[in-house]
This record gives sequence, C-alpha cells and structure tokens, in this order.
Amino acid sequence: MKRPAGTGPLRRLLVLRHAKSAWPEGVEDRLRPLAPRGLRDAPAAGRALAAAGSLPDLALCSPAVRARRTWEAVCAEWATPPPVRYDPRLYAAGVPGLLEVVREVPAEVRTLLLIGHNPGLAELVPALAADGLDDTLERVRAKFPTSAIAVLTWHGTTWRALAPGTALLTSFTVPRGGRLGRGRPATD
Repeated sequence: MKRPAGTGPLRRLLVLRHAKSAWPEGVEDRLRPLAPRGLRDAPAAGRALAAAGSLPDLALCSPAVRARRTWEAVCAEWATPPPVRYDPRLYAAGVPGLLEVVREVPAEVRTLLLIGHNPGLAELVPALAADGLDDTLERVRAKFPTSAIAVLTWHGTTWRALAPGTALLTSFTVPRGGRLGRGRPATD
C-alpha cells in the first residue's frame, strides 16, 4: 500500500452523499425532498459518524433541499453539532469545484464534513485517495450510494495542500436505518 506523503497535522475529510431523495412530479431538482428511506438513513449516518469518533469541526453542505435535510438529520444525532456552511457551489460540482470549496476551509479545522451529490462525490474520493485500507477504494469505485460516508485522511498544514493522490481512504460505510415498524435494516 502506498502511503501519501505530507507534513503537518492529520486531517480528515468526511464525504457524505445526501440520503435517498424523492422524485415528486413537477418539483425542481434543487427542491426535491428526502424519500422515506432517506428519512431513516440520514440519522443512521449521524449515528455511524458518532460511533466512529468522526465528528467534524465544520460541515460544508449543498443548499439543495435533500442535502440540507440530510445534514439536519445527521447532526440531530450529536450532542453538539458543529457550524455548517451552505455553499451553492457544491450543487452539481465536479472534482475541481469541490476541491476549490474544500481548499478555502480555515487551517484550524482538522475534520471537515462535505455533504453533496453524485457524480461529483463519487469522483472526488478516488481522485484524492492514493490508496485505501482493505477494499475501500474498490468499493467506492464500484458504487457511491446515497448516505455513503467515505473518510479520507492526510497530513497538511492547510486545506489548500489537499490535492489528488494525497489522501488515504480509511473507511467507507453505507449506514442504513431500520424500516419503520419492522425492526430490520433497509436495503439498497
């Protein structure tokens, strides 16, 4: 396994794709709400981040309704949610646009949560990862479903230093909430 080079403190980028959204007829894409499964999965993502000790210092979120509602359900699972910034550049952004936003994060932020959309997030994670633990990188390349969380670590003095191939993908999970009234996990 290649280990990304870098100097400075350890930083973590938590990449979360919004939870499953609904497709109501006549509703503009940016205004689409979460589907019932998304309403179950988003809190599960918040619990998964808390259980992994991966709570962010700052969240950057797309202003699309489905991303905002995901963030609200995720952070409702934490005792003290961090500040959030809604950035319109995150909606429909590709890798260069996502990196531009991330690189503006203040240096004092050590763990950053990025909430957005595919295909941008599905392309960002493998672009940044020089390698991954276990089969994480292969799994991300195969599919980055709704509510998926990728954790990238790297060393850098500022977020400006984050570049393709400089991070290590340390985990990839897809939290699912239980089906209401049935007590078992939902499936993709």
